Amino acid sequence: MPVPDDSALAHSVRVADLVRAHLAASHGRISFADYMDLVLYAPGLGYYCAGMQKFGPAGDFVTAPGLGRVFARCLARVVGDALDQLGGGVVLEVGGGTGALAADLLEALRARPPRQYLLLELSADLRERQRARLAAQVPGLLDRVQWLDRLPASPLTGVLIANEVLDALPVERFTMQDGKPLQLGVCLRDGKFAWSAMEAPAALAAEVRAIEEDIGAALPEGYSSEICLRQPAWLGALAGVLGRGLALFTDYGYSRREYYHPQRTAGTLACHYRHHWHADPFFLPGLQDITAWVDFSAAARAATAAGLGIAAYTTQAHFLLATGILQEMETDLAQNQGQSPGQIQAKAAELRQLLMPGEMGERFKLLALTRDFAPVSELTMRDMQAGL
Repeated sequence: MPVPDDSALAHSVRVADLVRAHLAASHGRISFADYMDLVLYAPGLGYYCAGMQKFGPAGDFVTAPGLGRVFARCLARVVGDALDQLGGGVVLEVGGGTGALAADLLEALRARPPRQYLLLELSADLRERQRARLAAQVPGLLDRVQWLDRLPASPLTGVLIANEVLDALPVERFTMQDGKPLQLGVCLRDGKFAWSAMEAPAALAAEVRAIEEDIGAALPEGYSSEICLRQPAWLGALAGVLGRGLALFTDYGYSRREYYHPQRTAGTLACHYRHHWHADPFFLPGLQDITAWVDFSAAARAATAAGLGIAAYTTQAHFLLATGILQEMETDLAQNQGQSPGQIQAKAAELRQLLMPGEMGERFKLLALTRDFAPVSELTMRDMQAGL
């Protein structure tokens, strides 16, 4: 993999020192969720809170909004219709990344903009990137944008959007031994970070047993995976913000039966560094993204427990096809007939990556949630709620 420069390496050393300090204060061991929290979100040091490039060709990975504008245009059809139904409202985007989705959405909604576009963003670096992107692309709508460092205190009416946020919540790791779950935490071994197995805390053990009950089988010996114990509280807090309207979550993930399939023996934990995928979360801490796929069954249950209804659960491909991605592409080609062969090929590549099963089309899912609201927009060509 690419070798980081001296400045980046020095940053990684500072992040590692922070983890070592926490290990020393915790008798030499912390949970993996705590490790993930430190290396991703420690103020000024964590991967998402420091100033390095994360998104796009010069970063570590590409999200759907970073491929082009068609994803946002499809999303804008649903968001605009929802705001019309609600008689107006606000949009709250959680984790705005580069600002591409916000800029493209506002541009697509220029004729019927939200009263306010709220961006919940904890990273000061990303806030500045978002501000610059919006100022350049939609300067006339910048006065409608407000950045938040915490959830609004009062419930809002409108649309809540979280694109590739659930996968970044810290997870617990576990492994099965002698029919019992063990927690996989983090320790130091020979001066390096390493896995450390111990008896699973009660909450983790109970969730593993709930998974086995849901899938109708005991997890096999040596089976390892992850569970996001923080997801219910996080979704509950987010649900409390939606007074009336629609919430849209897009991310890579599975239903519970798919997620904890007996043949998926190593779980879904993944690391992204300079567009290289690997499975070592201890590699260059602070310089790489660490994610786990989303258990959408757990997400749906947490949402319903918080009082939200499920409007749709589907693949990204079926969502985009239902919301007019092919028509958007046809319109773009008709309005820009002077495009070069290279530009046309780039559009075709964007379409392929968004829709094809081996790319984002089936790996990514959309979970649409509501409160006191029934969307009139067609959200999918294939609803998979029965499998949650």
